[in-house]
Amino acid sequence: MLAVSGFLIIGILLYLVLTKKTSVHFALVVVPIIIALLTGFGFSELGEYMGDGLSSIAQTGIMLTFAVLFFGIMYDVGLFDPVIKGVINYGGGDPLKIAVGTAVIAMMSHLDGSGASTFLITVSAILPVYQALKMSPLTLAVIAALSAGTMNMAPWGGPTVRAASALNVDVVELYTPLLPVQIVGLVCVLLVSFWLGKQERKRVGKKEELPPEIKNAQENEAANRRRKMFIPNLLITAAVIVTLISGIVPLAIPFIVGVPLVLMLNYREVSEQQERIEAHAKGAVYTSSIIFSAGIFTGILSGTGMIEAMAGTLAEGIPSGWGSSFPILLGFLSMPLSLLFDPDSFYFGVLPVLSATAETFGVEPMTMGRAAILGQMTVGFPVSPLTGSTWLLVGLAGVHLGDLQKKAIPFAMAITAVMTITAMILGILI
Repeated sequence: MLAVSGFLIIGILLYLVLTKKTSVHFALVVVPIIIALLTGFGFSELGEYMGDGLSSIAQTGIMLTFAVLFFGIMYDVGLFDPVIKGVINYGGGDPLKIAVGTAVIAMMSHLDGSGASTFLITVSAILPVYQALKMSPLTLAVIAALSAGTMNMAPWGGPTVRAASALNVDVVELYTPLLPVQIVGLVCVLLVSFWLGKQERKRVGKKEELPPEIKNAQENEAANRRRKMFIPNLLITAAVIVTLISGIVPLAIPFIVGVPLVLMLNYREVSEQQERIEAHAKGAVYTSSIIFSAGIFTGILSGTGMIEAMAGTLAEGIPSGWGSSFPILLGFLSMPLSLLFDPDSFYFGVLPVLSATAETFGVEPMTMGRAAILGQMTVGFPVSPLTGSTWLLVGLAGVHLGDLQKKAIPFAMAITAVMTITAMILGILI
């Protein structure tokens, strides 16, 4: 019964999000509450589960709120101007080159392994170019999602670390054979970006030089630029990101400290500081509201045991005769599973069950871990409604999650399939 309720919640959520029948907040909060009540859970129990969910996601929600403010201010003061100019100098007015440049920026931005910072940097830096060339922001969101997702296979990325921890194996040993597979995946992302850019070129045409709109926009924003403070702003940004990655302080603190520092550094008047906060408040509030709604969602599914029940159902549903093919099957299914499970639920709930089942057929846990990494919360994480950075991406780009999923999921599944086939050829899944 729990598994049925869990799958029903996921199914209704995806339906409502894809068809835009309700707000995302309604789908994340009201739907699981109603299904859980119908399943037999009481209000007091659900209150406890929702509280636990909010507590578990609080640091992420606070971090993203201040991260939106921080990188928004950094964009205002001109920190990303060199990045924008570099892409424009490479692409000029050619949408095809701009699209490929977007992929490169997103890949480089994701070297820190953080989806939030990747989307904040990439979208903030390149969205004005898309707007000036009249390119679709959905194309930007798709390219950024695929680039960050494929880069997320890195050994310091969340999925790889989780897989190694869940299976009690060495993370470097787990990842190393996947390096050539990841390279193939990144090449696929560049090819997809090339194709999407070619489609944009057909739709909006090719310009020989920088459109006047960008020059005008830069001139209009000159009052907020602080070009003389470029080096200090860069150093503060680097310090914030390094502190965030190092984990020496709780997740949210680097951005909470960073926001007042950069405000005071760049805007001495309190009225100017307040103006900059208000300019980015809409994006910050929208992002944080979605994140905390997702906390309610995951809290109910985890607390009621629905996640665990769904994991057991999936494991039992695989025919025993397919035991030796578990890794290959998981490789192909790993990306779609990103839409059903958040990373913690999958890697700590589903993967150990699947690995234990496969081990009875002689399949090593390491092999199952590599199969899972090929798509579960890697290629698939930026289109999953269960990850906070997905909502950040759609909020920054100004697109609907359903539109992003419709356009990105076929590409994500294709890239996962190519990487799985590559892994099979290289003998990694055997």
